[in-house]
Amino acid sequence: MQTSRILIVSLGVLLAPATHAAERLITVIGQATVSVAPDTAIMRIGVTSHGASAREASDANAKQMTGVMNAIKNSGVNARDLQTSQLSIQPQYDAGKPGPARLLGFQVTNQLTVKIHDIEKVPAVLDRAIAAGANEMSGIEFVVSEQSKLLDQARDEAIADARRKAELYAKAAGAKLGRVVSISEEGAPAPPHPVATMRAAAVPVAPGEQTLRATVSVSYELP
Repeated sequence: MQTSRILIVSLGVLLAPATHAAERLITVIGQATVSVAPDTAIMRIGVTSHGASAREASDANAKQMTGVMNAIKNSGVNARDLQTSQLSIQPQYDAGKPGPARLLGFQVTNQLTVKIHDIEKVPAVLDRAIAAGANEMSGIEFVVSEQSKLLDQARDEAIADARRKAELYAKAAGAKLGRVVSISEEGAPAPPHPVATMRAAAVPVAPGEQTLRATVSVSYELP
């Protein structure tokens, strides 16, 4: 009796109809780009000061940095577009001689991140900051403030590009294009364009253009 039950179950498995037919799909990559001139500059500039003691170096730095910040504000930059991005106090040692290192003093570095919404003002802002005592600069980045909207435009065009390619392939294969099964976005927006240099006088700034790219992978059903 036990053997008969096992046989019946086995036949049931063998006779069960297939319920999942293999899907016929076509997957294509759609791409689109949008080129636009940056409209915002992000500048990192600051002051490094030295003193025999931490207090002396800090006081000197605070005085000098206050002058730099006032100069930047007076050049038309709003206070909300200024942000302290680095503040450090480092002891300085004379390590070049044999024996225990001798403390020479302290170094204080204070750096600002400055957002400038009118790129044409960058040289003037930079000149005023340097004239007021700025002696450190880590670079300038040019960015597009409305990047998300422009990327959405590129995404629309990338989907249209994918559709065009899929229709072309389907027609060549003698098939018809069905519904969209899946969409995935690939890659990332282009990074900001950096310019790392310290300027001592007003010099034209060339932000150039940024290319924003959208890449999508779309799968369509072939009914």
